[in-house]
Amino acid sequence: MSTRKPPYDLLARRYLWQSRWYHVRQDTLGEASGGQFTYTVIEKPAAVWVVPVTAGGDLVLIRQYRYAVDDWCLEVPAGNVEPGVDPATMAARELYEEIGGTAERLIPVADFYTMNGIGDEIAWVYLALGVTLGQPHREPTELIELRAMPVAEGLRLARAGQIKDGPSALALLLCEPALRAHCPEWLP
Repeated sequence: MSTRKPPYDLLARRYLWQSRWYHVRQDTLGEASGGQFTYTVIEKPAAVWVVPVTAGGDLVLIRQYRYAVDDWCLEVPAGNVEPGVDPATMAARELYEEIGGTAERLIPVADFYTMNGIGDEIAWVYLALGVTLGQPHREPTELIELRAMPVAEGLRLARAGQIKDGPSALALLLCEPALRAHCPEWLP
């Protein structure tokens, strides 16, 4: 986060919508020139994206139906960080809930903003190595199929634009250096 003073003053704030998943707020901002303008922001909790790789070198993606785009999307397991819970703990929980996975090692890789032009969500990316699959514990509305593939194939799909979920594609690409460092035998 920047230590520079914000260029605008917050004059007023109101919430247009609130749900358990996100809030939509409208801020009235003042400019140094004396002008004012309105900025609408989506407030969303931080979230984790987990890139799971089995001991045998298979990347485990999920194919999940997303109503908003009416499409089945290839993704990595992901979910919101609950208040007061460490992102690494949430990464392990999402891995378990969505694919029934447990990891021998959970490596923090990077963080990034998912929608910095309209929202405040931050993504925490983890690489899960030595993943063992078990019974998932999904929410009733999560329509998910597992899709295992070689790590190199998953990276190829991300580079080719065939993984349409942007944060999942970026998470995969951000994990490549760690994959090369920890398990180079899986990559050309």
